[in-house]
Amino acid sequence: MNNKLIEYFQKIVSLTREEIDAITESMDIKEFAKGDFLLKEGYRDKDSFFILEGLVRRYKNIDGEEITTNFYAEEQWILSLTGLTENSVSEDNLICMEDTTVVVGNEQKAQELYSRFPHFESIAIAAIETTFLQQQKRMDFYITDTPEKRYIRLLETQPDIFQRVPQYHIASYLGVKPESLSRIRKRIVSKP
Repeated sequence: MNNKLIEYFQKIVSLTREEIDAITESMDIKEFAKGDFLLKEGYRDKDSFFILEGLVRRYKNIDGEEITTNFYAEEQWILSLTGLTENSVSEDNLICMEDTTVVVGNEQKAQELYSRFPHFESIAIAAIETTFLQQQKRMDFYITDTPEKRYIRLLETQPDIFQRVPQYHIASYLGVKPESLSRIRKRIVSKP
């Protein structure tokens, strides 16, 4: 299972046996049960996560309502810019929607690897750039697309999410009420 992270990095750059061993030795793999939190709002946001197995939902509490802002599945990073500043606390919650296994990373571990293998920093930058580019595109689509287009895009990019997440969380993620999601689904199904 921990080979998923090595495979992810090897898509970016070829790694030597020594580098693979160093990454493997530095991995902090943790397992969480469905319903466990990786992070709760108000707590220090200092770690990053690479999902080996499972599904995580990011949400904010706004006026007592949970607003879903993202879903993270296998081979995706959960990164936060607020974690880069000292003493930052999270405004988000990260909850496991399924039993989930992650690699936990933090700045201290990263710096130790960079000192041994300086080019790891460029690998990390490439991974961060890819992750934030995906987030930027998702944000742009959210702003410019109609709820129906957002639904179709989610169907195209993460079709399995519909089997893994309750519909009310999907509705929240799309920015609609569950009743509106039902109407969107009916319109799409009835289209020729």
